[in-house]
Amino acid sequence: MLDDWGLEPLDAAARHDLLEILEERYGRKSTLVTSQLPVDRWHEIIGDPTYADAIMDRLVHNAHRIELTGESLRRARAKSAITS
Repeated sequence: MLDDWGLEPLDAAARHDLLEILEERYGRKSTLVTSQLPVDRWHEIIGDPTYADAIMDRLVHNAHRIELTGESLRRARAKSAITS
């Protein structure tokens, strides 16, 4: 599981490591990714276009994608606690 993925750009070592991990898991194990960053910005966070294409190919192929919209549940709960 990659939780809150994409908060910071990847350096060369992180790009390489991520690709290796995804390659090892590809077709054998599930990988869950959560991110507040829209998928169309993931290439810029990955950095290198060749690595970005390879990483995205392994993540997106056979993926089930769920996009949530609306206010953060944490914010909604905080507002509700303040007004209570």
